[in-house]
Amino acid sequence: MPKFAANLSLLFTEMPFLDRFDAAASAGFTGVEFLFPYEYDIEDLTPRLKANGLTQVLFNLSAGNWAAGDRGMAIYPNLEREFRDSVTNAIRYAKALGCTQLHCLAGIAPIGADHRSMRKTYVANLEFAAKALADEGLTLLIEPINTRDVKGYFLDSTAKAMDVIESVGAPNLRLQYDVYHMQIMEGDVAPTIQKWLPHIAHVQIADTPGRHEPGTGEINFQYIFDHLDRLGYGGWIGCEYNPLTSTYDSLAWHRALRDKRQPRNA
Repeated sequence: MPKFAANLSLLFTEMPFLDRFDAAASAGFTGVEFLFPYEYDIEDLTPRLKANGLTQVLFNLSAGNWAAGDRGMAIYPNLEREFRDSVTNAIRYAKALGCTQLHCLAGIAPIGADHRSMRKTYVANLEFAAKALADEGLTLLIEPINTRDVKGYFLDSTAKAMDVIESVGAPNLRLQYDVYHMQIMEGDVAPTIQKWLPHIAHVQIADTPGRHEPGTGEINFQYIFDHLDRLGYGGWIGCEYNPLTSTYDSLAWHRALRDKRQPRNA
């Protein structure tokens, strides 16, 4: 069974952020991810990880003003300096937290924008970021995101993401595959994962519709988990969903999988 990481930006929101590390460990997780660490001092985060034996699996490069609706700045020619500064800061946090993967959000393309120019900027920024991360032994990820939830998001399909990865040509630039986003945009989740598995470094999950926990929508997650096992996927699966009720109730599927793996007494 794959390794699951709790996304602390969406799960355990019943409590303050720094207390969510303890809660994730108590719920049986050995890895965590979240959107951004930058509003916290590194010294506030590292003890929470170490005390609970948790692996920091993933976080994002700065996305601009998230509260104002920004979803990345890698495609904007006028923000190249800000983007490069964000890479430097993210690497600083990643090294301190022992995190080996960073996700780069692309950004939202304004109506009427020149997509060719934005793609050129995007590729150049990814080349810079991939080189900077490679120097530190880190992996850079890009993730296609659905345009129903994030209207105008620049990178909206697996094919586009792979085209960008091939254009950049950096061995440490990999695909972050979110089952929720790609079920909405293109379906065919299982064969797509199989096709691009050598390039997939991280998987995230949520059911659709609703972006809630597995078992609340149309996706057969037991099949997906078994499929990943059959393919030999060795990475993490980030639980990036909004609990339908409470976090504890939403983790019934996770407890069931853990119980299934526990050996029974004869």
